[in-house]
Amino acid sequence: MLLLLTESCPAGWRMFRCAFYFLSTVSDSWEKGRQDCRNRGADLVVIDSADEQMFLSNFTKKGTLAWIGLTDKGEEGAWKWINEAPLTLKFWRPPQPDNGGGMLGEEDCAHITITGNDFNNWNDLACDTRLRWICEKGP
Repeated sequence: MLLLLTESCPAGWRMFRCAFYFLSTVSDSWEKGRQDCRNRGADLVVIDSADEQMFLSNFTKKGTLAWIGLTDKGEEGAWKWINEAPLTLKFWRPPQPDNGGGMLGEEDCAHITITGNDFNNWNDLACDTRLRWICEKGP
């Protein structure tokens, strides 16, 4: 006898493969977004496949900006995921990351711009910029 276990999405979350994703309804800094994710038993999203990037690029309406779990706060230019996974896949929007081109101060946190058709849509911004964020709750 084969039993299939299915897990339904918590309210406000969407499922992709074996993980759940939540797009915040409010905007705040990268750190506050991360804390909100942790309060939900999750963390900022770590994008580890082209399929996941495609899913997130179509996550909500076009033009939405949302924090992801990527930062170079530890060392300028050394981008790392919050789970310490190596940054192997990169979906930067050219010419990003540019650290503000030297004009906007430090840009140490990454966000995705939901475009629906362009999957190279990451940008770096100052971490205190107020954006929405995407939480991921894994298996």
